Amino acid sequence: MRITIGSIRLALAALMLVAIAATYAETAGRTGAAPNPFNFFGYFTIQSNLMGIAVLAASGALLLRRRRGPGWFPYARGAVVGYLAVVGLVYAVLLAPLGAEGGVPVAWANTVLHIVSPLALPLDWLLVADRPALAWRRLWVVLLYPAVWLLVVLVRGATNGWVPYPFLAPENGAGSIAVVCLGIALAVLVAGALATWLSRVRLLLAGTADTMESRPGAADAREAQGGAAA
Repeated sequence: MRITIGSIRLALAALMLVAIAATYAETAGRTGAAPNPFNFFGYFTIQSNLMGIAVLAASGALLLRRRRGPGWFPYARGAVVGYLAVVGLVYAVLLAPLGAEGGVPVAWANTVLHIVSPLALPLDWLLVADRPALAWRRLWVVLLYPAVWLLVVLVRGATNGWVPYPFLAPENGAGSIAVVCLGIALAVLVAGALATWLSRVRLLLAGTADTMESRPGAADAREAQGGAAA
């Protein structure tokens, strides 16, 4: 089971990487030049999938080698699980109705980046108990990356007019954008809280959970055991 799950994680990470590479190559072929990296890699979907690739590859390798990760790694995994869950939700609600304009131009890659990874990583987090229970008092960490991403996007939108998604366009008005940003923050926080709660579930590999668990401090360990509320 350990070898199977570790191998599946590595295979999924490779599939996600190929999907991003195929999208980049298609954009370059269609425009006749390499896409602007600040635009191509400016999408929350692309960045979240890149982080997903990193945590899948690392967790898969650690599981195969029966090694523990550093203390921050389970929190990074939990945050990325939340980010990709938000990617899937936003795509289903806001982007999929736009048709081809709401996704990446390569159909199979769009499916991988917007549907497969947003489902697979949360499912892996739920089913495979090779992570410790996350401390509720560190839930705020999940907001760091989205806050920086939104700040960069809003600055770029106000200066050169480029935004990755139409609901963040400057012409929508400050009030509308503020509501969207608040919605994104709330969605990320809820997704992070769900990932934190699910980290207390022990289904598969429960007997080998300590193979990757870092050694949390005494306070975190007591909080994890007690399942303290936020």
